[in-house]
Amino acid sequence: MAEASNSSFAIEVENLTVSYGPVPALLDISVQIPAGQLIGVIGPNGSGKSTLIKSILGFVKPDYGTVKLFGEDLEHAKGHVAYVPQRGTVDWDFPITVREVAVMGRYGHQPWWRDLSREDYRIADQALEMVRMSEFAKRQIGQLSGGQQQRVFMARALAQGSEVLLLDEPFAGVDAATEQSILDVLEDTKRQGRTLVVVHHDLTTAAQYFDQLILLKQRMFAFGTPQQVLHPELLSQVYEGKLQVFVDLPQVVENSRNGV
Repeated sequence: MAEASNSSFAIEVENLTVSYGPVPALLDISVQIPAGQLIGVIGPNGSGKSTLIKSILGFVKPDYGTVKLFGEDLEHAKGHVAYVPQRGTVDWDFPITVREVAVMGRYGHQPWWRDLSREDYRIADQALEMVRMSEFAKRQIGQLSGGQQQRVFMARALAQGSEVLLLDEPFAGVDAATEQSILDVLEDTKRQGRTLVVVHHDLTTAAQYFDQLILLKQRMFAFGTPQQVLHPELLSQVYEGKLQVFVDLPQVVENSRNGV
């Protein structure tokens, strides 16, 4: 795992503003995310959730504002952060095996002219074991189910040894059993002391899954515990009254508070 600084915050975003041409994606976002937590990013479609993740990664250049990882500017924080993309952005027909994907997480640890070491392969295999994909190590990634594909890319991220993992909708399009298995991996990863930031769309499970939530709609409307963020009036404001399907949300939050 990469060595972090003494900052108590894994991620610090200050006055972040990002636009795509004339269209603002994020407006004046400021948030400090403590290390070792599982954070959910929620909000309606087009609210800037993925843009926030890409800004933390340095994939998009902000109009204004800064992002720091463990107190360091992004250009000095190489190795601190790993990324699990949306499934729809991956070419699943590419002729590569499960183990080869996991091993890709080790490429940044060796100069380009040097072969990966036996230790690199051991770490990649350990990551596959952690996500329960060892038995599929020789299988081509396109032959896997959606949930299995997600777990393989989680293994790649874990193999990087980064303290921060950013995941863009890892639960999208999977069944309940697979969703639980992915959540188990996230919890195991958090117990190792890593920080996870997860874009999530399902408000009915957000209260159960995350330590804290970021509620976005271009601006940050709230950051806090699920009990603080999943407030009906606040959600109605952000989702513009389109929450009829979540009529039982207060009970979901109450169950989460009581450990149900």
